[in-house]
Amino acid sequence: MAETSNSSTGSGASGAGQAQLRRHLGVLNATSINMSNMIGIGPFITVPLILSTLGGPQALISWFVGAIIAMADGLVVSELGASLAGAGGPYVFLRDSFGRERWGKLMAWMFIWQFLFSGTLEIASGSIGMVQYLSFLWKALAAHPWGIKFMAAGISSLVMFSLYRKIQDIAKLMMILWITTLVTTGWVIVSGLAKMNTHLAFDFPPHAFDLNWAFLIGLGTGTIQVIYNYLGYNQVCYLGGEVKEPERTIPYAVILSILGVTAIDFLLSFSFVSVVPWREMVKEGSLAYNAVASVFMDKIYGQWGAVAISVMILFTAFASVFALMLGYSRVPYAAAQDGAFFRWFGVLHPKGEFPHRSVVLIGVLCIIASFFTLADIITALILARVLVVFGGQIIGLFILRKYRPEVPRPFKMWLYPIPAVLALVGWLYVFGAGIADPVKGWKFALYAFGTIAAGLVAYFILAARKGDWPFAPRPRPQGR
Repeated sequence: MAETSNSSTGSGASGAGQAQLRRHLGVLNATSINMSNMIGIGPFITVPLILSTLGGPQALISWFVGAIIAMADGLVVSELGASLAGAGGPYVFLRDSFGRERWGKLMAWMFIWQFLFSGTLEIASGSIGMVQYLSFLWKALAAHPWGIKFMAAGISSLVMFSLYRKIQDIAKLMMILWITTLVTTGWVIVSGLAKMNTHLAFDFPPHAFDLNWAFLIGLGTGTIQVIYNYLGYNQVCYLGGEVKEPERTIPYAVILSILGVTAIDFLLSFSFVSVVPWREMVKEGSLAYNAVASVFMDKIYGQWGAVAISVMILFTAFASVFALMLGYSRVPYAAAQDGAFFRWFGVLHPKGEFPHRSVVLIGVLCIIASFFTLADIITALILARVLVVFGGQIIGLFILRKYRPEVPRPFKMWLYPIPAVLALVGWLYVFGAGIADPVKGWKFALYAFGTIAAGLVAYFILAARKGDWPFAPRPRPQGR
């Protein structure tokens, strides 16, 4: 594994005289980007899905299972991000930890491959969720399925054009969006706790906590939905080349955002079940199922409250989609600079100093993804990443610790290796629960393993044509 070089530079060396990303983001900016991405529209569309996994409010314990996995994995990415700070985040971690000249090439390729399949779908899921709440305000929209799809695509287009600017301007905008996110969630939480109905909140069905196979699968499935809400705690790592003092900023942003979102999302969920009957929420197609926050506010304040929260959620969701596309647009740029993707995408805007071609690529892919339905997207997104990204990063950290002692470690995981092992076990549990679903599990397994297999085939075909690893000719031994 000793072939990895320049690990501290992250995205690799660029051509002579080429503009480089500048470090402008501090702890507050990085945390706001993380949290805006993590909260977004997630809890406003997934709480009914979480409740349905175990059939009652007992499913809310999934928030704590998800928090444990997220925090353990957050310590993994904090150490990797502080040591290997560069544009692209996980791409850099996988490439440098596995070795740039050998397995790292394959892992970096696999990350880009799954990213194109799942990353853009993740962004599009936010756009689709926004339209779901927009349909509550514009009732006629719900009667036009294609109108909903085009509306979601339009939102993705708007975000792409909004990102076509300098990172300093984006950081200021993200602060405004973050504050709006906190106000929105704060209003829901305060209103819910003030009007809390304990009978509704603790309306557990019979045998709610029986520890059996169905409970374990349900808990795992609920945790998948929860993890979707936590996605984004590593968003600052994608912007590693634009972060000031990454050895300090990245761990702070990751840990603070996980703690903050755990408190906010659980209180949001508890507020919902304290006012809206959970049996009403789990009815697929009902108003409470599609727009639970709007129904929640309607019960407390009436129509004006429902309209107001719907508008605020749309703004909050836009912040999430904005933050996602911002971070993900740096991945093709980093890979292109490294020679692992089309080099045409590895340049910065001559005036704005941002990866403009990469922004357009991700934006266009998100527009296309917006035409798919939201059903099953969340589970497919998580399962597609477990083996390559989440599992790969953990193994990569073990490799770095053992074979690369010279790599600087300005932040070291607490209680190593316990959090890393806990994260790996947690991810495998989530993956197992997803594919064990008796109805749709085979589809999720086919998606996860199928995309991996296709990516491996594509890599080896291209590597053989280019004479790249493992087909690169071995150097001849020098004569005596």
